[in-house]
Amino acid sequence: QVQLVESGGGLVQPGGSLRLSCATSINIFNFNIYTVAWYRQAPGKQRELVGRITSGSTTNYADSVKGRFSISRDNAKNTVYLQMDSLKPEDTAVYYCNAYTFVSDYWGQGTQVIVSS
Repeated sequence: QVQLVESGGGLVQPGGSLRLSCATSINIFNFNIYTVAWYRQAPGKQRELVGRITSGSTTNYADSVKGRFSISRDNAKNTVYLQMDSLKPEDTAVYYCNAYTFVSDYWGQGTQVIVSS
């Protein structure tokens, strides 16, 4: 059973930074073919895509986080990171990672991020 575990969430002041991690149990020989996306869901809102990183390490981001967030991957550690800088209160949400190929689709349980003074 493949597991994805997010970590690194917490309470941060506006303007601060956090780095989230998504550690997976995907076979190390296969992990590099997965695209990994980060989503977030704020209270009372639909889940939205934050950004993704492809198997070739191409990244794209939602307009709301472009220039502030960055996604990277370490295939040797089966882990993807979401670096979040210049955080705003509207970034408050539960953040999820999603690893997928054409035939596989896995989700983590999420990690809470609260941006508040």
